[in-house]
Amino acid sequence: MNGERAKLVLAVQFLTRLPLRTDKMFTPERMAQAPRYFPLVGILVGLVSAGVFWIAAQVLPDFMAALLAVSAGLLLTGAFHEDGLADTFDGIGGGHTPVRAMEIMKDSRLGTYGAAALFLALAIKVGALSAIPPIWVCAALPVAHCVSRFSAVCVIATSRYVREVREEGTGKPVATGISASSLIIAGFTALGAVAVGAVLFPFVSLLSGIVSLCFAHVLMRLFFEPKLGGYTGDTLGAVQQASEIGFYLGLLAWL
Repeated sequence: MNGERAKLVLAVQFLTRLPLRTDKMFTPERMAQAPRYFPLVGILVGLVSAGVFWIAAQVLPDFMAALLAVSAGLLLTGAFHEDGLADTFDGIGGGHTPVRAMEIMKDSRLGTYGAAALFLALAIKVGALSAIPPIWVCAALPVAHCVSRFSAVCVIATSRYVREVREEGTGKPVATGISASSLIIAGFTALGAVAVGAVLFPFVSLLSGIVSLCFAHVLMRLFFEPKLGGYTGDTLGAVQQASEIGFYLGLLAWL
């Protein structure tokens, strides 16, 4: 049990900016199994964002409440996934070869492709959330953050890490792939979130959101995998962002 708690704490520490002490918990083996709890961390981030939205919606227009909810998620995660999205677009857009693309992705500077992708992603999220009925937003945020992180875990399970493990990078802790048990735990967490969503949303709307999420997952992978031949830590963030946006747009499309 202590080992599982350590893996959960490591997952929270990896994906958020919460000041958790992990000095005595970290081992390479535990870190490699931390992705099993990525969807659970997503629920935490989504609940915080939903709480901010609900409080703000009591006194502010829906657009401002959605903007504050997205901002809360950015603060909680340190824009971890958004940074990956921007780096992915910079690398794929500006790199003519896989090696050059990954060099650009490791550069801390933000380029035109990345800035445009980041702006559009945040704008689409805020716009979609402000157009969804407020009571649905409070339920959609935890579900979307959970299943979109499972979407990223699926990339780890079905693709290969394309940087050498000894290199530094946001994907280094999960570069060795994911075990079957970790994938099952992550999958059941995502399935639980979807089951809760089935109670809170009309079934067709939830199905629309999931189908749209899967479509966004595939599109993002088709964007970077043919050039890179696999994934990096940055592209995992890009998949998470695309999947989250896809879920919101699927709900909105049903409306």
